[in-house]
Amino acid sequence: MKKRIFSVIQYLFFLLIGIVLLWLVFRKIDINEVFHEIREARYIWLLGSIILGIFSHIARAIRWNILIRSMGYQVETSTTFFAVMVGYLANMAFPRLGEVTRCGVLSKKKNIPFTSLFGTVISERVFDMIVLALIILSVIFLQLGLLKAFVDKYIVSSLTGMANQENLYLLLVAIFIIIILPLIFIRIFFNRIRQMKVYSRVSDFMKGLLNGIKTIMHMREKWQFIGWTIVIWLFYTLMTYSAFFALEATSHLDFFDGVTVMALGSLGIVAPVPGGIGAYQFVVKAILTEIYLIQSEPAVSFSIILWAAQSIMIVGVGIFSYYLLVFKKAKKNNDNT
Repeated sequence: MKKRIFSVIQYLFFLLIGIVLLWLVFRKIDINEVFHEIREARYIWLLGSIILGIFSHIARAIRWNILIRSMGYQVETSTTFFAVMVGYLANMAFPRLGEVTRCGVLSKKKNIPFTSLFGTVISERVFDMIVLALIILSVIFLQLGLLKAFVDKYIVSSLTGMANQENLYLLLVAIFIIIILPLIFIRIFFNRIRQMKVYSRVSDFMKGLLNGIKTIMHMREKWQFIGWTIVIWLFYTLMTYSAFFALEATSHLDFFDGVTVMALGSLGIVAPVPGGIGAYQFVVKAILTEIYLIQSEPAVSFSIILWAAQSIMIVGVGIFSYYLLVFKKAKKNNDNT
């Protein structure tokens, strides 16, 4: 009960952050102009963006299958794709729940150990974060002139503001409480902790998790995994680039600009806000206005239509995937009994 209450409070807290970010996005702009831009958008390009988004998720399913095969299991690409989409659907409601959900539905569907699947997903996420970091660093290096003002305003100034002595003390205290103190506690009471049932459960969970993470290191299809990773991020970029043509104000931006918006905009998606709402619009608006000097109204309109297009796709395909993987199977089992 307490855990459920905490989860609700946590959800409401991050939802509030998203709402505050949305308020920051919409303040001091002409709302009517934003809606005018949205009404006048060329939606055929957004349809193309949605299709490219679906292809990126198919590529992700194929890449996940490489990890699953390395553990000795065979799963159809369609089944893996449906599981991926159910995971994205769960993420729309509760951030980070998607990883657990897609592993759960696939585990039940194909009788694959959940911990092993979850380990492969963690492997994916770690690998993707490394790739995203490399893309962002490349973007900053190759577009240093354009990004200098943006980096100075949104990153350097923030780090400089945190570097005063008072904040440094607070940071040291936080590190002590969050990291060092628990380690000391575990060291002192380790023998007692090891005798608890929860220790064996956590130990078994971590072993399964590590087995999944090791799959990347030992799999035979390393180059296929890397190749499909490139395909995934290429589709992400094309998904953003095609959406540029939906609005007149962004139609002059080129493919490399699409890489920049995709990479930096991903920081808004990975934020622990339900569906990335607020965070994504805030980041993309900042990129378009500060880097490419686009007016605030079309910048906000672009962030909304691209986020809405992909969200509608995830909800629609996710519900359909859930029906095929979970509801239809349950209905079939009931009919057989």
